[in-house]
Amino acid sequence: CRAGTREMAFLSAVTAAGLVHAVTRWCSAGNVTECSCDVTLRHGGSASEGWHWGGCSDDIHYGMSFSRKFLDAPFENATGKSGSGLVAMNLHNNEAGRQAVAKLMSVDCRCHGVSGSCAVKTCWKTMSSFEKIGRFLKDKYENSIQISDRLKKKLRRKEKSQRKIPIGKEDLLYVNKSPNYCVEDQKLGIPGTQGRECNRTSQGPEGCNLLCCGRGYNTHVVRHVERCECKFVWCCYVRCRRCETMTDVHTCK
Repeated sequence: CRAGTREMAFLSAVTAAGLVHAVTRWCSAGNVTECSCDVTLRHGGSASEGWHWGGCSDDIHYGMSFSRKFLDAPFENATGKSGSGLVAMNLHNNEAGRQAVAKLMSVDCRCHGVSGSCAVKTCWKTMSSFEKIGRFLKDKYENSIQISDRLKKKLRRKEKSQRKIPIGKEDLLYVNKSPNYCVEDQKLGIPGTQGRECNRTSQGPEGCNLLCCGRGYNTHVVRHVERCECKFVWCCYVRCRRCETMTDVHTCK
């Protein structure tokens, strides 16, 4: 990814979030000696409402701290301070990824009681699946904010008319506009999408409308030959037919 683009912002955030998620999972599983479950929640809860904290709550505090030390330190040490706009942007996007993990924490409960009456529930905090966290960050990527590359005390939006709108700690930020990924650029290592196979019926990123960048697509028929309707014949071999199928394949112009 080119430095400072929205793609790099997403990559920074998802990497930081992934590190938090993985380390915290290791802690809960007892694979790390420096951490375990969230002991601050034990013996708490609401007895009057029939539930209490128990089980092994994911303690993301160690995972967050580890992620900050591992990922943020190289940026801070590079300049001795987070003074440049690009460094401040990277630090912000790293933290945005970590905040996504914290924001999507959920509460799971297990019922106790005679015949499953659920008279009492034991509850614990757990992280969401990384797939859900990834979808959250993908949405933030789609709505990422371009900022000025000149840092004046704090990060600020590039559009002067929008500078009074605050930047949230979960927002993803970028400085440089993304290159045109549709067209091949060997200097930037962009292969382009010409010749890429696409799905004519899909409206997603693999669909011909989006992947071919409005250039259209070519359709050709591919013949597949494979063994089929195989049967075991006594004794001792397998007899098969040769089946042919014809498939339409679409590739970007």
